[in-house]
Amino acid sequence: MKVSKYLSKHLRHQPERIGITLDAHGWVEMDALIDAAAAHGFPFTRAELDHVIAANDKRRFAVDGSRIRASQGHTVPVDLGLPPAEPPAYLYHGTVARTLDAIRAEGLRPMNRHHVHLSPDRETATRVGARRGRPVVLAVDAGAMHRAGHVLRVSANGVWLTDHVPPRYLRFPG
Repeated sequence: MKVSKYLSKHLRHQPERIGITLDAHGWVEMDALIDAAAAHGFPFTRAELDHVIAANDKRRFAVDGSRIRASQGHTVPVDLGLPPAEPPAYLYHGTVARTLDAIRAEGLRPMNRHHVHLSPDRETATRVGARRGRPVVLAVDAGAMHRAGHVLRVSANGVWLTDHVPPRYLRFPG
């Protein structure tokens, strides 16, 4: 778990902190990542890295040959190169009750990330929302968004990404 959190922090948010440079699409050579981590007091082996990639139930990391990147969630500028995709009729977003007033007024916004993250099912959205407290799951009329011209993309691990979800496409519980 420690290696996974370390990777998320440096592949999504602070690559410069350990002296790595992500390419325009977020990729970095695994050997460069391992060397940089060791040089900054967090050594791990290629076998440990391979295990984290394979065992991560959220598939947070993508691999292309000898390169690795975070699948989504970046706060540093990257272009994941994901093509627009036709979503299912509904997607879901996990949040907590204290955010609902702002969401009702403004919709879902990416905040400090590049995109709004949407889940393909209620169970995943519930787990996402539970990270911040008692979860509230919102249904997103993704089919209507798509028909209205909103662009949605799907990352390698099945998370749907979009720039903004206006309030009219949200279905609130209760």
